[in-house]
Amino acid sequence: MSTPPHKTLVATVLPPREGFGPGRTGAVGLIVHRLAAALPESPFRSAILCGEQAGPVFTDVETHIVRPPWWRIGNINQRYAAGALQLLRRLRPALVEVHNRTEVALALAVGLPGVKVSLFLHNDPLTMRQARSVAERTRLLSRLARVVTVSEFLRTRLLDGITTPVPPPDVLPNCIDRASLPPPAEREKLILFVGRVVPEKAPDAFVAACAAALPRLPGWRAEIIGADRFRADSPDTDFVRGVRTAAQAAGVALLGYRDHPDVLAAMARAAIMVMPSRWQEPFGLTALEAMASGAALLCSARGGLPEVGGDAAIYVDPDDPAGMAAILAALANDPARLACLSLAGRQRASGFDLGPTRQRLDAIRASILAAPNSARGG
Repeated sequence: MSTPPHKTLVATVLPPREGFGPGRTGAVGLIVHRLAAALPESPFRSAILCGEQAGPVFTDVETHIVRPPWWRIGNINQRYAAGALQLLRRLRPALVEVHNRTEVALALAVGLPGVKVSLFLHNDPLTMRQARSVAERTRLLSRLARVVTVSEFLRTRLLDGITTPVPPPDVLPNCIDRASLPPPAEREKLILFVGRVVPEKAPDAFVAACAAALPRLPGWRAEIIGADRFRADSPDTDFVRGVRTAAQAAGVALLGYRDHPDVLAAMARAAIMVMPSRWQEPFGLTALEAMASGAALLCSARGGLPEVGGDAAIYVDPDDPAGMAAILAALANDPARLACLSLAGRQRASGFDLGPTRQRLDAIRASILAAPNSARGG
């Protein structure tokens, strides 16, 4: 693919194990792929750096595979950063954006002293290496050109204990490309769960709620799309087997992993989407996609989910399946409320559309490049 040579090159560095191709792309890869195609009027062009892939990469964006040097010792992030440095010195970007890897961002800032390096956080920094303590996060903010979080929840976590961040972090919420969604379909009497089948996402609570609600809902069915990992060969863990057994008893179909277009097609059919996460969701991309697709959204109020759902979602307690079942039964038997939530969700999702998000990203990039250089130590 060709890109205008006059545009300023931005190199986007994915986590080393992030899938970046059809059929094996996680949330970070999906967002980066959406944002990589610049607006015609944008002054920037993108080059994506990713780790070794199990299949072909996306062909509509410039992509480079990072191959860590065989001689480099250290953990996966340190070795990956060394390989990325080799590519970046050849590409010579004006700006490097590292996604979700603090160690990689800091290593590249040291190895590319003339290039500005920013970090995009998609997860809680207090769980990451070199970001757990106040001193580490202060160092992170001072040594990188900018830190950007995908939610205000994550920004608050990043600044926990820090009173005067320099430079202050930005928030760039995840986005949805509404123009690429499947065309509206006739709503089915379908209650849908989409996500990894792991305890943090609470598919077991979803199954328990459906086991109690479905006998009261003639003609309705429930499905789970997901597996332990974001790939077709995901391992069959003890937890997955336990959910499968409970789902079979409850009449809930466990469909396993599906590629992203199939997931969006299911959301376009489902009347109700349930995201009962137990953990503090950094953002809630699945919730946003469900609302944009017109499904009525039930979700927990954990982490960044209230920022996504606002007043267009119904909030449930993942540790109260009986309460969730009562809400499901009441909603399924109230077509007017279902239609109202569907409309409210679409309107809410419009605020996260791709075009304005790209413009906001361009503004952040321009701000970083316009800021004066500062001495950044190793």
